[in-house]
Amino acid sequence: MLMRTITAAALALCAAAATAADIAPDALARSVTDEVLAIVRADKDLQAGHPQRVAQLVESKVLPHFNFGRMTQLAMGRHWRQTSPEQQKVLIDEFKTLLVRTYTTAFTQYRNQTVDYRPVRMAPTDTDVVVKSVIRQPAGQPIAIDYSMEKNASGWKVYDVRIEGISLVENYRGTFNSEVQRGGVDGLIRSLKEKNRTLAAQAAARS
Repeated sequence: MLMRTITAAALALCAAAATAADIAPDALARSVTDEVLAIVRADKDLQAGHPQRVAQLVESKVLPHFNFGRMTQLAMGRHWRQTSPEQQKVLIDEFKTLLVRTYTTAFTQYRNQTVDYRPVRMAPTDTDVVVKSVIRQPAGQPIAIDYSMEKNASGWKVYDVRIEGISLVENYRGTFNSEVQRGGVDGLIRSLKEKNRTLAAQAAARS
């Protein structure tokens, strides 16, 4: 389930132009989806799942549209108040690295999916919206994906993703809570670092 969430998010988002802050969130998502799909379809290394090429695409086109600070804070829940500024920085960096590694793995499963977006009803002053989309696959049932997005000075940013009603942030919150209860915040940090080392080793083996 989590892998499908990451795949959908990766396919749906990429870096926007300097005027992104003036574009409606659904229009932005729709336009950049076409760009990401075009890049994948034109690049044989991406189609083959070449780890370095996929990582470059994720880093440059996907991640600029995520608010990792807020995502980490939401995933930590009440435990966020227990963390020092230094721990917060490490948690955000490790969580971001984990998602990058996961995106990279998910992209190797790309099989010509298409993405349809539903128009967002919002007031001009709204700064927090949900963009709804449907991932259509060559085989299998469509997958409903909802993006929780907020607007800040640099444009619209994703802070949560839901697939068929299951929240990415809430999913990680359960994992983070368990790790903090077992080993405290430092235990969670160690767990994230170990997971990232494992994913890095797997990527190196594939390449």
